[in-house]
Amino acid sequence: MSRAGLAEVINAFGPAYLATRSLPRGAARVWRAILACRTAALGGHIDTCDGCGRSRHVYHSCRNRHCPQCQTRAKEVWIAARRREVLPVPYFHLVFTLPHDLNPLIAAAPRTLYETLFGAASGTLNAFAANPRHLGGVPAFSLVLHTWKQDLERHVHVHALVAGGALTTTGEWVRPTSGFLFPVKALSKVFRGKFVAALEGLRISGRWSESVQANVDWPCVKRALYAHDWVVYAKAPLGGPEAVLDYLGRYTHRVAISNERIVGIDGNDVRFRVRGDPESGQKRVVRLPGTEFIRRFLQHVLPTGFKRIRHYGLLSAARKKRCLAAARAALDVPPPHPEVIESVDEFLRRVARIEAARCPHCGVGQFRVSAVLLREPGLPAYLPSPRGPP
Repeated sequence: MSRAGLAEVINAFGPAYLATRSLPRGAARVWRAILACRTAALGGHIDTCDGCGRSRHVYHSCRNRHCPQCQTRAKEVWIAARRREVLPVPYFHLVFTLPHDLNPLIAAAPRTLYETLFGAASGTLNAFAANPRHLGGVPAFSLVLHTWKQDLERHVHVHALVAGGALTTTGEWVRPTSGFLFPVKALSKVFRGKFVAALEGLRISGRWSESVQANVDWPCVKRALYAHDWVVYAKAPLGGPEAVLDYLGRYTHRVAISNERIVGIDGNDVRFRVRGDPESGQKRVVRLPGTEFIRRFLQHVLPTGFKRIRHYGLLSAARKKRCLAAARAALDVPPPHPEVIESVDEFLRRVARIEAARCPHCGVGQFRVSAVLLREPGLPAYLPSPRGPP
């Protein structure tokens, strides 16, 4: 068995996978980006230690949002920006999940189903927050789309991080009166009703594609959707701003599988870790044929240009500047100091550069750029050309 990451898996089993199927445009771009990431194909530079003279090749990253090697930096930049928006109140984590009865429809029209999910989840939270029985104001929350389970099968859901309270029209901050934000059973029913109604509206208005209309038995699917309760899961409220930012970082830029979870390639199979017993936190190793592993991974490639992180209520683009200031005034807290935020962010970047620049061989010298490496056309010949729908 050989140790591997996602690029090595695609290299090993890509030819067999492409021999039986073609890729849509978006998946082809992701495929090419992952194989090229941090290789000579993207160019880079040579660093030379000013102490001992050792050199190293440093290649550019692809920066694709589906690449497991490229999310750490993007996550840190995103969290730094959120420091300006976090309020000093408890935060609640809710998860809105679509039933697996919708998986065939999701596969046929992912953009439509994902947009409908965002609309139903945000509409549900806004409606409950506006209701005087609960808060009677405008909430502040973010939604993050995830589409996978640990074994890479489809499991579409959004994580909602909701500030504990709402801003009223009179400028007051109203806090929840109990230990939870909203009743989850009532949330589940309203969420299901909004989602199914929106999907029904799209079908009646003719906004489903002809292939979806022809291949989906909507009355049968609709009966299945009402046959059982939907799931809205609520976790215990989080603490202060730092806990919120740390928690956000676990979800915002996560990809379907990280390289650390891939144990290796064993013959025609890929072995990777999944969560085992939730009580103990232990993990187990599962095995999938290489082509099936690739198929499961590619079903989580998002439609081109689709935003998987969205902000609502007080955090929406139209309201953020004015309403966050009003919320802080209602909470009697000062605005975040921009100079402090920028200086901390710059400090972290500087520390990262210092650590990366220190030579591990002599432990004293610093790596300096000594040459530029141009892109090299050296990718595998079986790379797919973009084709088909995005």
